[in-house]
Amino acid sequence: MPKIKTCKGAAKRFKLTKKGKVKFKKAYKSHILEHKSPKMKRQARKNSYIHAADVKNVKQMLPYA
Repeated sequence: MPKIKTCKGAAKRFKLTKKGKVKFKKAYKSHILEHKSPKMKRQARKNSYIHAADVKNVKQMLPYA
């Protein structure tokens, strides 16, 4: 069997936890923060988990994670 290629875009964006959940960093927190509300910036600080419906697709992109 040949090796399976990892989707590098997904590898940079997602991490798997020990329990198998897929963690990601929220968007819109990198630049142009002046006009964004404090609530939006505060909520974007935290990491989050992807929806259960998307877990299968992301795990296919990360075969060795």
